[in-house]
Amino acid sequence: MRVGLIIYGGLDTLSGGYLYDRMLVEYLRAAGDTVEVVGLPVVSYGQALGQNFSRSIRNRLAGLQVDLLLQDELNQPSLFALNRWLRQAVKVPFIGIVHHLRSSEPHNRLLRAFYRAIEHQYLESLDGYVFNSHSSRLAVNALTPHQKPFTVATPGGDALDESDFDPKSTAHSQRNQSGDQYKQLEILFVGNLIVRKGLHSLLSALARVRSENWRLRVVGRDDVDLAYARHCRDLVSSASLENQVEFLGALNDGDLVQAYRTSQLLAVPSTFEGFGIVYLEAMRWGVVPIAGNAGGSGEIIQHGINGWLVPPGDEAVLAAVIETISRNPEILQSMSLAARQRYAEFPTWRQTTENIRQFMLAQL
Repeated sequence: MRVGLIIYGGLDTLSGGYLYDRMLVEYLRAAGDTVEVVGLPVVSYGQALGQNFSRSIRNRLAGLQVDLLLQDELNQPSLFALNRWLRQAVKVPFIGIVHHLRSSEPHNRLLRAFYRAIEHQYLESLDGYVFNSHSSRLAVNALTPHQKPFTVATPGGDALDESDFDPKSTAHSQRNQSGDQYKQLEILFVGNLIVRKGLHSLLSALARVRSENWRLRVVGRDDVDLAYARHCRDLVSSASLENQVEFLGALNDGDLVQAYRTSQLLAVPSTFEGFGIVYLEAMRWGVVPIAGNAGGSGEIIQHGINGWLVPPGDEAVLAAVIETISRNPEILQSMSLAARQRYAEFPTWRQTTENIRQFMLAQL
Protein backbone atom coordinates (compact mmCIF):
# COMPACT_ATOMS: atom_id res chain seq x y z
CA MET A 1 0.00 0.00 0.00
CA ARG A 2 1.31 3.42 -0.96
CA VAL A 3 0.24 6.10 1.50
CA GLY A 4 0.57 9.86 1.51
CA LEU A 5 0.34 11.77 4.80
CA ILE A 6 -0.15 15.53 4.99
CA ILE A 7 0.98 17.23 8.19
CA TYR A 8 2.41 20.58 9.24
CA GLY A 9 6.17 20.62 9.64
CA GLY A 10 7.84 17.32 10.57
CA LEU A 11 6.91 14.17 12.44
CA ASP A 12 9.51 14.87 15.13
CA THR A 13 7.40 17.74 16.53
CA LEU A 14 6.63 17.16 20.23
CA SER A 15 2.89 16.80 20.82
CA GLY A 16 0.35 14.04 21.27
CA GLY A 17 -1.02 14.51 17.77
CA TYR A 18 2.38 14.19 16.15
CA LEU A 19 3.15 11.16 18.31
CA TYR A 20 -0.02 9.54 16.97
CA ASP A 21 0.98 10.25 13.37
CA ARG A 22 4.56 9.16 13.97
CA MET A 23 3.59 5.83 15.55
CA LEU A 24 1.26 5.14 12.62
CA VAL A 25 3.93 5.91 10.01
CA GLU A 26 6.47 3.69 11.79
CA TYR A 27 4.00 0.80 11.90
CA LEU A 28 2.96 1.15 8.26
CA ARG A 29 6.56 1.17 7.09
CA ALA A 30 7.40 -1.83 9.27
CA ALA A 31 4.44 -3.64 7.67
CA GLY A 32 5.93 -3.08 4.21
CA ASP A 33 3.88 -0.08 3.14
CA THR A 34 5.48 3.02 1.67
CA VAL A 35 4.59 6.32 3.29
CA GLU A 36 5.39 9.71 1.78
CA VAL A 37 5.10 12.45 4.39
CA VAL A 38 4.26 15.88 3.01
CA GLY A 39 5.08 18.58 5.54
CA LEU A 40 3.29 21.84 4.78
CA PRO A 41 4.98 25.03 6.04
CA VAL A 42 4.08 25.94 9.62
CA VAL A 43 2.38 29.34 9.45
CA SER A 44 -0.35 31.28 11.21
CA TYR A 45 -4.00 30.25 10.78
CA GLY A 46 -4.66 33.17 8.44
CA GLN A 47 -1.64 32.33 6.29
CA ALA A 48 -2.69 28.67 6.26
CA LEU A 49 -5.98 29.66 4.64
CA GLY A 50 -3.94 31.16 1.82
CA GLN A 51 -2.14 27.85 1.26
CA ASN A 52 -5.30 26.55 -0.40
CA PHE A 53 -4.32 28.66 -3.40
CA SER A 54 -0.57 28.05 -3.37
CA ARG A 55 0.60 26.83 -6.78
CA SER A 56 3.70 25.14 -5.30
CA ILE A 57 1.65 23.20 -2.75
CA ARG A 58 -0.89 22.19 -5.40
CA ASN A 59 1.84 20.94 -7.72
CA ARG A 60 3.53 19.00 -4.94
CA LEU A 61 0.33 17.26 -3.86
CA ALA A 62 -0.83 16.63 -7.42
CA GLY A 63 2.37 14.69 -8.06
CA LEU A 64 1.77 12.15 -5.30
CA GLN A 65 1.75 8.54 -6.48
CA VAL A 66 -0.31 6.94 -3.71
CA ASP A 67 -3.18 4.52 -3.15
CA LEU A 68 -4.62 6.47 -0.22
CA LEU A 69 -4.13 9.98 1.12
CA LEU A 70 -4.11 10.53 4.89
CA GLN A 71 -4.54 14.06 6.19
CA ASP A 72 -4.02 15.20 9.75
CA GLU A 73 -7.23 17.13 10.42
CA LEU A 74 -5.26 19.89 12.12
CA ASN A 75 -4.23 20.87 8.58
CA GLN A 76 -7.82 21.73 7.72
CA PRO A 77 -7.24 25.51 7.21
CA SER A 78 -4.77 24.66 4.44
CA LEU A 79 -6.95 22.02 2.78
CA PHE A 80 -10.60 22.98 3.19
CA ALA A 81 -10.80 24.35 -0.37
CA LEU A 82 -7.71 22.72 -1.85
CA ASN A 83 -9.14 19.21 -1.39
CA ARG A 84 -11.84 19.83 -3.98
CA TRP A 85 -9.25 20.74 -6.59
CA LEU A 86 -6.92 17.95 -5.45
CA ARG A 87 -9.57 15.29 -6.11
CA GLN A 88 -9.22 15.90 -9.82
CA ALA A 89 -5.49 15.18 -9.67
CA VAL A 90 -5.24 12.47 -6.98
CA LYS A 91 -8.12 10.04 -7.46
CA VAL A 92 -7.72 8.01 -4.27
CA PRO A 93 -9.59 7.89 -0.92
CA PHE A 94 -9.00 10.90 1.33
CA ILE A 95 -8.96 9.90 5.02
CA GLY A 96 -8.74 12.40 7.86
CA ILE A 97 -7.00 11.68 11.17
CA VAL A 98 -9.10 13.64 13.64
CA HIS A 99 -7.39 14.51 16.93
CA HIS A 100 -9.74 17.31 17.95
CA LEU A 101 -11.61 20.15 16.29
CA ARG A 102 -10.44 23.70 16.79
CA SER A 103 -14.10 24.69 17.17
CA SER A 104 -14.33 22.41 20.23
CA GLU A 105 -11.90 24.65 22.09
CA PRO A 106 -13.05 27.73 24.03
CA HIS A 107 -13.44 30.69 21.67
CA ASN A 108 -15.75 33.66 21.39
CA ARG A 109 -18.98 33.04 19.51
CA LEU A 110 -17.95 34.65 16.21
CA LEU A 111 -14.54 32.99 16.04
CA ARG A 112 -16.02 29.62 16.92
CA ALA A 113 -18.62 30.01 14.16
CA PHE A 114 -15.84 30.83 11.69
CA TYR A 115 -13.83 27.75 12.69
CA ARG A 116 -16.93 25.60 12.44
CA ALA A 117 -17.60 26.80 8.88
CA ILE A 118 -14.04 25.99 7.76
CA GLU A 119 -14.06 22.62 9.52
CA HIS A 120 -17.46 21.71 8.10
CA GLN A 121 -16.27 22.34 4.55
CA TYR A 122 -13.06 20.41 5.18
CA LEU A 123 -14.73 17.39 6.80
CA GLU A 124 -17.21 17.18 3.94
CA SER A 125 -14.29 16.85 1.51
CA LEU A 126 -13.10 13.58 3.10
CA ASP A 127 -14.08 9.99 2.34
CA GLY A 128 -13.58 8.62 5.83
CA TYR A 129 -12.20 9.30 9.29
CA VAL A 130 -9.77 7.92 11.84
CA PHE A 131 -10.83 9.21 15.25
CA ASN A 132 -8.53 9.19 18.27
CA SER A 133 -11.51 9.06 20.66
CA HIS A 134 -15.27 8.72 20.82
CA SER A 135 -15.34 12.37 21.89
CA SER A 136 -13.75 13.40 18.58
CA ARG A 137 -16.20 11.21 16.66
CA LEU A 138 -19.19 12.82 18.37
CA ALA A 139 -17.80 16.32 17.77
CA VAL A 140 -17.45 15.63 14.04
CA ASN A 141 -20.86 14.03 13.82
CA ALA A 142 -22.44 17.05 15.51
CA LEU A 143 -20.76 19.37 13.00
CA THR A 144 -21.15 17.19 9.91
CA PRO A 145 -23.64 14.31 10.29
CA HIS A 146 -22.29 11.58 8.04
CA GLN A 147 -22.51 7.96 6.96
CA LYS A 148 -18.89 7.80 5.91
CA PRO A 149 -16.59 4.96 6.97
CA PHE A 150 -14.68 5.54 10.20
CA THR A 151 -12.73 3.83 12.92
CA VAL A 152 -12.10 4.91 16.50
CA ALA A 153 -8.48 4.08 17.28
CA THR A 154 -7.56 5.28 20.76
CA PRO A 155 -3.86 5.93 21.34
CA GLY A 156 -1.62 3.60 23.27
CA GLY A 157 0.19 4.67 26.41
CA ASP A 158 3.28 2.55 25.83
CA ALA A 159 5.36 4.74 23.53
CA LEU A 160 8.04 5.32 26.15
CA ASP A 161 10.60 2.54 26.42
CA GLU A 162 11.50 1.71 30.00
CA SER A 163 14.87 0.45 28.79
CA ASP A 164 15.75 4.13 28.22
CA PHE A 165 15.36 4.75 31.95
CA ASP A 166 18.67 5.43 33.67
CA PRO A 167 18.39 4.95 37.46
CA LYS A 168 21.58 7.01 37.85
CA SER A 169 20.18 9.96 35.93
CA THR A 170 20.66 13.30 37.65
CA ALA A 171 18.05 15.05 35.54
CA HIS A 172 15.58 14.78 38.42
CA SER A 173 16.52 14.64 42.08
CA GLN A 174 15.07 11.61 43.89
CA ARG A 175 13.12 12.34 47.05
CA ASN A 176 13.57 10.31 50.24
CA GLN A 177 10.85 7.72 50.55
CA SER A 178 9.30 5.81 53.41
CA GLY A 179 7.77 2.69 51.93
CA ASP A 180 5.87 3.88 48.89
CA GLN A 181 5.25 7.34 50.30
CA TYR A 182 7.15 10.48 49.40
CA LYS A 183 7.92 13.03 52.09
CA GLN A 184 6.17 15.59 49.93
CA LEU A 185 3.65 15.48 47.12
CA GLU A 186 5.46 15.24 43.79
CA ILE A 187 3.35 16.88 41.06
CA LEU A 188 4.19 16.70 37.36
CA PHE A 189 2.95 18.79 34.44
CA VAL A 190 3.71 17.39 30.97
CA GLY A 191 2.76 19.42 27.92
CA ASN A 192 3.94 22.24 25.71
CA LEU A 193 3.55 25.61 27.36
CA ILE A 194 0.47 26.81 25.49
CA VAL A 195 -2.74 28.28 26.89
CA ARG A 196 -4.86 25.20 26.11
CA LYS A 197 -2.82 22.98 28.42
CA GLY A 198 -3.77 25.10 31.44
CA LEU A 199 -0.44 25.53 33.23
CA HIS A 200 -1.48 29.04 34.26
CA SER A 201 -4.56 27.62 36.00
CA LEU A 202 -2.44 25.02 37.76
CA LEU A 203 0.03 27.63 39.00
CA SER A 204 -2.76 29.92 40.19
CA ALA A 205 -4.39 26.99 41.97
CA LEU A 206 -1.14 26.01 43.68
CA ALA A 207 -0.75 29.59 44.93
CA ARG A 208 -4.05 29.03 46.79
CA VAL A 209 -2.97 25.78 48.43
CA ARG A 210 -2.25 26.44 52.10
CA SER A 211 -0.09 23.35 52.52
CA GLU A 212 3.51 23.73 51.30
CA ASN A 213 4.06 19.98 51.21
CA TRP A 214 4.34 19.75 47.43
CA ARG A 215 6.70 20.27 44.50
CA LEU A 216 5.81 20.84 40.84
CA ARG A 217 8.03 19.91 37.89
CA VAL A 218 7.02 21.37 34.53
CA VAL A 219 8.00 19.33 31.47
CA GLY A 220 7.42 20.68 27.96
CA ARG A 221 8.61 23.03 25.25
CA ASP A 222 8.62 26.67 26.28
CA ASP A 223 9.33 28.08 22.81
CA VAL A 224 5.93 27.45 21.21
CA ASP A 225 4.30 30.54 22.75
CA LEU A 226 7.05 32.67 24.25
CA ALA A 227 4.70 35.26 25.74
CA TYR A 228 2.66 32.59 27.50
CA ALA A 229 5.80 30.86 28.83
CA ARG A 230 6.96 34.20 30.29
CA HIS A 231 3.51 34.68 31.82
CA CYS A 232 3.74 31.30 33.56
CA ARG A 233 7.18 32.11 34.96
CA ASP A 234 5.85 35.47 36.15
CA LEU A 235 3.03 33.67 37.98
CA VAL A 236 5.62 31.58 39.81
CA SER A 237 7.56 34.69 40.81
CA SER A 238 4.55 36.71 41.87
CA ALA A 239 3.35 33.89 44.13
CA SER A 240 6.87 33.31 45.51
CA LEU A 241 6.84 29.67 44.42
CA GLU A 242 10.37 29.57 43.00
CA ASN A 243 11.47 26.97 45.57
CA GLN A 244 8.58 24.66 44.73
CA VAL A 245 8.25 24.94 40.95
CA GLU A 246 10.91 23.76 38.51
CA PHE A 247 10.82 24.24 34.72
CA LEU A 248 12.63 21.35 33.04
CA GLY A 249 11.87 22.05 29.38
CA ALA A 250 11.44 19.21 26.88
CA LEU A 251 12.95 15.91 28.02
CA ASN A 252 14.25 12.87 26.19
CA ASP A 253 12.37 9.61 26.69
CA GLY A 254 14.65 8.30 29.43
CA ASP A 255 14.36 11.45 31.52
CA LEU A 256 10.60 11.57 30.98
CA VAL A 257 10.30 8.01 32.27
CA GLN A 258 12.35 9.11 35.27
CA ALA A 259 9.98 12.02 35.83
CA TYR A 260 6.95 9.73 35.82
CA ARG A 261 8.60 7.21 38.11
CA THR A 262 9.39 9.89 40.69
CA SER A 263 5.95 11.54 40.67
CA GLN A 264 2.67 10.76 42.36
CA LEU A 265 0.35 13.21 40.65
CA LEU A 266 0.05 14.43 37.06
CA ALA A 267 -1.77 17.76 36.78
CA VAL A 268 -2.60 18.93 33.24
CA PRO A 269 -5.90 20.87 33.55
CA SER A 270 -6.39 21.46 29.82
CA THR A 271 -9.29 23.48 28.54
CA PHE A 272 -9.82 20.72 25.96
CA GLU A 273 -8.21 17.43 24.93
CA GLY A 274 -9.29 15.28 22.00
CA PHE A 275 -8.02 12.29 23.98
CA GLY A 276 -5.14 13.10 26.33
CA ILE A 277 -2.31 10.61 25.74
CA VAL A 278 -0.34 12.11 28.62
CA TYR A 279 -2.92 10.93 31.17
CA LEU A 280 -2.77 7.34 29.97
CA GLU A 281 1.00 7.51 29.75
CA ALA A 282 1.25 8.62 33.38
CA MET A 283 -1.16 5.93 34.58
CA ARG A 284 1.23 3.30 33.25
CA TRP A 285 3.49 4.14 36.19
CA GLY A 286 0.65 4.56 38.67
CA VAL A 287 0.78 8.35 38.53
CA VAL A 288 -2.71 9.65 39.32
CA PRO A 289 -3.94 12.29 36.83
CA ILE A 290 -5.89 15.50 37.25
CA ALA A 291 -7.42 16.69 33.97
CA GLY A 292 -9.89 19.18 32.62
CA ASN A 293 -13.27 17.56 32.06
CA ALA A 294 -13.75 18.84 28.50
CA GLY A 295 -13.15 16.46 25.60
CA GLY A 296 -11.80 12.93 25.68
CA SER A 297 -10.16 12.90 29.12
CA GLY A 298 -13.32 11.38 30.59
CA GLU A 299 -12.78 8.32 28.39
CA ILE A 300 -9.59 7.64 30.33
CA ILE A 301 -10.15 9.00 33.83
CA GLN A 302 -12.91 7.83 36.15
CA HIS A 303 -13.41 10.73 38.54
CA GLY A 304 -12.55 9.88 42.13
CA ILE A 305 -11.48 6.33 41.23
CA ASN A 306 -8.26 6.61 39.22
CA GLY A 307 -7.98 10.39 38.92
CA TRP A 308 -9.89 13.65 39.01
CA LEU A 309 -11.76 15.65 36.36
CA VAL A 310 -12.09 19.36 37.07
CA PRO A 311 -13.88 22.17 35.21
CA PRO A 312 -11.35 23.99 32.97
CA GLY A 313 -10.25 27.26 34.51
CA ASP A 314 -11.83 26.55 37.92
CA GLU A 315 -8.77 27.23 40.03
CA ALA A 316 -10.67 26.98 43.32
CA VAL A 317 -11.76 23.40 42.60
CA LEU A 318 -8.29 22.46 41.38
CA ALA A 319 -6.69 23.97 44.49
CA ALA A 320 -9.12 22.10 46.75
CA VAL A 321 -8.27 18.77 45.11
CA ILE A 322 -4.52 19.32 45.43
CA GLU A 323 -4.77 20.51 49.03
CA THR A 324 -6.84 17.47 49.98
CA ILE A 325 -4.24 15.18 48.41
CA SER A 326 -1.29 16.97 50.00
CA ARG A 327 -2.86 16.66 53.46
CA ASN A 328 -4.08 13.08 52.92
CA PRO A 329 -1.51 11.40 50.66
CA GLU A 330 -2.77 7.94 51.62
CA ILE A 331 -5.74 8.38 49.27
CA LEU A 332 -3.32 8.06 46.37
CA GLN A 333 -2.44 4.45 47.22
CA SER A 334 -5.65 2.85 45.97
CA MET A 335 -6.00 5.39 43.16
CA SER A 336 -2.49 4.62 41.94
CA LEU A 337 -3.36 0.94 41.67
CA ALA A 338 -6.62 1.81 39.91
CA ALA A 339 -4.67 4.02 37.48
CA ARG A 340 -2.38 1.12 36.56
CA GLN A 341 -5.39 -1.12 36.03
CA ARG A 342 -7.08 1.48 33.84
CA TYR A 343 -3.97 1.81 31.69
CA ALA A 344 -3.98 -1.95 31.10
CA GLU A 345 -7.52 -1.75 29.67
CA PHE A 346 -6.38 0.33 26.68
CA PRO A 347 -4.80 -1.03 23.50
CA THR A 348 -1.08 -0.86 22.84
CA TRP A 349 0.23 1.34 20.05
CA ARG A 350 0.78 -1.80 17.98
CA GLN A 351 -2.87 -2.79 18.33
CA THR A 352 -4.05 0.74 17.58
CA THR A 353 -1.93 1.18 14.46
CA GLU A 354 -2.89 -2.28 13.16
CA ASN A 355 -6.54 -1.28 13.59
CA ILE A 356 -5.91 1.84 11.50
CA ARG A 357 -4.02 -0.09 8.83
CA GLN A 358 -6.83 -2.63 8.43
CA PHE A 359 -9.32 0.25 8.13
CA MET A 360 -7.17 1.86 5.44
CA LEU A 361 -6.89 -1.37 3.46
CA ALA A 362 -10.67 -1.72 3.56
CA GLN A 363 -11.04 1.67 1.84
CA LEU A 364 -9.01 0.71 -1.24
